[in-house]
Amino acid sequence: MELAVRVTPRGGRDALTGLWRDAAGRCYLGVKVAAAPADGAANDAVRALLAKRLGLARGAVELVHGATAREKRFRLTGDPAALTAKLAEMEQAE
Repeated sequence: MELAVRVTPRGGRDALTGLWRDAAGRCYLGVKVAAAPADGAANDAVRALLAKRLGLARGAVELVHGATAREKRFRLTGDPAALTAKLAEMEQAE
């Protein structure tokens, strides 16, 4: 399964900020990370945060698009139904 995220680097803390919709109507999971966008540090921080919050190994979260952009897509390896349920649970908690 792929997950679209919109990243705010140097956001002060690592956190999920809920769902975000752009002007074209595309939906993203908002993510803030304390890391700067240099040498892939912010991408690594997003990957680690997603893995932790979704209960996945870091190797199960792979950046597939948007290495230098705010809008990114990550491929999540795992049971799609369980991942969907976990994302819905996180959305309600935010």
